Amino acid sequence: MCGIVGILDLQRRRPVDERLLIAMNDAQRHRGPDQHGVHVEAGLGLGHRRLSIIDLGSGRQPLYNEDGSVVVVYNGEIYNFSDVRDELRAAGHRFETDCDTEIIVHGWEEWGAACVERFRGMFAFALWDRGRRQLFLARDRIGKKPLYYSVTKTGLLVFASELKALLVHPDVDRELDPQAVEDYFTFGYIPDPRSIYRGVRKLEAGHFAIVDCGRERPALEPRPYWDLQFVPAAPASEAAAAEELIARLEEAVRLRMIADVPLGAFLSGGVDSSAIVALMARSREEPVTTCSISFSDPQFDESAYAREVAERYRTRHYVDECGVDDFDLLDTLVDVYDEPFADSSAIPTYRVCEAARRHVTVALSGDGGDEGFAGYRRYRWHMREEAVRGLLPQALRGPLFGALGSVYPKWDWMPPFLRAKSTLQALARSSIDAYLHNFSLLPDGPRDAIRSAAFRRALGGYHAREVFLRHLPNAPADPLALVQYLDFKTYLPGDILVKVDRASMVHSLEVRVPLLDHRFVEWHASLPSSLKLRDMQGKYLLKKALEPHLSQDLLYRRKMGFAVPVGRWFRGPLRERVKAALTGEAMGDAGLFDMGQLARMADEHASGQRDHAAALWALLMFEGFLRRHGAIAARKAA
Repeated sequence: MCGIVGILDLQRRRPVDERLLIAMNDAQRHRGPDQHGVHVEAGLGLGHRRLSIIDLGSGRQPLYNEDGSVVVVYNGEIYNFSDVRDELRAAGHRFETDCDTEIIVHGWEEWGAACVERFRGMFAFALWDRGRRQLFLARDRIGKKPLYYSVTKTGLLVFASELKALLVHPDVDRELDPQAVEDYFTFGYIPDPRSIYRGVRKLEAGHFAIVDCGRERPALEPRPYWDLQFVPAAPASEAAAAEELIARLEEAVRLRMIADVPLGAFLSGGVDSSAIVALMARSREEPVTTCSISFSDPQFDESAYAREVAERYRTRHYVDECGVDDFDLLDTLVDVYDEPFADSSAIPTYRVCEAARRHVTVALSGDGGDEGFAGYRRYRWHMREEAVRGLLPQALRGPLFGALGSVYPKWDWMPPFLRAKSTLQALARSSIDAYLHNFSLLPDGPRDAIRSAAFRRALGGYHAREVFLRHLPNAPADPLALVQYLDFKTYLPGDILVKVDRASMVHSLEVRVPLLDHRFVEWHASLPSSLKLRDMQGKYLLKKALEPHLSQDLLYRRKMGFAVPVGRWFRGPLRERVKAALTGEAMGDAGLFDMGQLARMADEHASGQRDHAAALWALLMFEGFLRRHGAIAARKAA
């Protein structure tokens, strides 16, 4: 795994500041501590940091073709590189290394931009073809590896794996994007292609861009090369589908076990990570190295289930304890993620990556199972609501449930079955607006309440639903597949994969994700929704397929998740810190918030009158970002 940076002059062939390029490259040294290199020519500079995984002795980057006219810097792993290399050799290409990077330069020579369609893995890369004077940027289909870019007012295209490296360049615009702030307080992260800054974008998953410097006005115009299609194709039988699932997933696991460094797996004790470990154990003779986090509070601890799997498959198992009050990472997370990021499970994710790196350099994870097989509780709630929405037309449903939702009290302190306000509000909405409402970190009303008048004006009527609406033209009609598709386009690349990429790479750990192998994903997207969610049981087929490999208790217990008790923290040890942060100078100077409302939220939560835990965590992370990175930019945005 690696980090890449680059500078391209879009106007002329002005000399690139090599010292600045090296400084950008060094800002993400954690992504590649083993080797580094740069390539500089008229109007272009490329930089690379390498974490050596395959072909440790060679494969140094930047890497060139035979005559040096094509050069690439690359972050990722292409698991089918051996097959692609054989195809390219048959076409007459010569290879100097045994690493996967070299197939990119020869693949470009042979197939042009279509080369990405042959790559099976995770990647973000930049390739320069001097003869054509073209820069080719590409990102993998699912979005496992990141790529930020900025076109500056001085006519430069600047790009990097992480935002912190991009911001080393003084010409990158640091003004906050009000729409990104709105997205953040809706989703808890900033969905692609936006970043927190107006002048910085992310190349979306499954996209490439060719910047043609032979044109009069070169421009970066991203284009999609892949999209997930939910086209149901009924299997011969449920048993046949379960058998095929195991065979396909086992192949995806086996491909990801190729490495010349120590390799293991995360083992949380949940279904997905346990499945990966079980299939790894079937694929090798020596014990699998597994790493877990335990919690002292049994409400959050799954370590007993992890131990059960470790004992069944005789893994070399390591467990690190994470204190339930492990909130000293707050400022660290602000620096790790560079832009506001409100997923509090980033804390245990950071800790398990830190622990795993003491034993392995590569770890397989179970991410992607919930999105692919409908494992989240919100899918079940959405389908229950869809059944009710189907009984009444919107013209009746909207006023009826809207009125009920407006008068029903918000009883955060009552048992869940009495907290019906949010459900009534969702039933008054369309399917898309209801899913957004249920998914939102801060729904419409509370989100509007914290805005300042200046921030409302800066938004100019923008609403975060536009993030979903831009994906609707290609979305499936099936109601479950629709929300799964939206999660694959937004939540998965914007939250889950960002969380894991930054938390692992800050420890120089490579994480591989078999459940997100694109061929496996394409296959299970073709399964009927009834094989994913049945009788309100998520992951139906996945669990059935795993019954010979994992215990019934593990497969069918209540989903716990990778949670931390932020609500309790904000009423206890962090109570005063939250109030001080929300009413402090950074938030006040930003001009984005109604400061009185922020103070009320902190007081209501501390008293137990309301549960604002998720919103307070998001505000606390945003305050940390402003304090360390963006206060001046926020004043400009507002």
